[in-house]
Amino acid sequence: MSNILRMWPYNNLVFSFADMIESRDGTTGEHVKRTSAVVSLLVNYINSNHEKFPYKLNEEKLQLISLAAPMHDIGKMKVPDHILSKPGKLTPEEFDIIKTHPEEGAKIIDKTMSQLEDPLYVKTARDMALYHHEKWNGKGYPKGLSGEQIPVSARIMAVADVFDALCSKRSYKQAFTVDEAFEILEKEKGEHFEPQMVEIMKEIRSDLENIYKTEDNPE
Repeated sequence: MSNILRMWPYNNLVFSFADMIESRDGTTGEHVKRTSAVVSLLVNYINSNHEKFPYKLNEEKLQLISLAAPMHDIGKMKVPDHILSKPGKLTPEEFDIIKTHPEEGAKIIDKTMSQLEDPLYVKTARDMALYHHEKWNGKGYPKGLSGEQIPVSARIMAVADVFDALCSKRSYKQAFTVDEAFEILEKEKGEHFEPQMVEIMKEIRSDLENIYKTEDNPE
């Protein structure tokens, strides 16, 4: 049995974790679902256009990235409810607590998934949880990694994560339009995001527009 086939039962476990997040905070739960869809679009495009990219990612690794995407915010289970569901902008102190969620996510994955049969899946999920807030220019968190120090899986997750945050309504802001979101991606190309990831997002724009059809995405 291939590694990928063995992953499907684990994927059910992963979505159970995502549902646990959603039970505490519907915004995060819906975010997990949409970002997972965006990651799958990115992965499918990369897989279909290997000749365009320098990434040494075979089909199995790309599928693992899609399967692991719902785990990226699992560390928010450790964030207090009053911060996670606060109906307004966070204070600097509250944001510092939110910023602990990548490392907390890595700890949860280490503790709950280390005995799974496929260590590559566990590493992929851990990398995406721990590093999806790193920035191409080295000014992200929690480790301050830059450029190709950041795992490809986390670079994919980062652009999907921010795009969804931009295009979704929050208690402190309205949803940006897809046009506005792409303007921000372009501005942050080579700063927050790997330039190639922004270019791939442009290539899948029509599919993204199907996910973000309105400015008022339901949360």
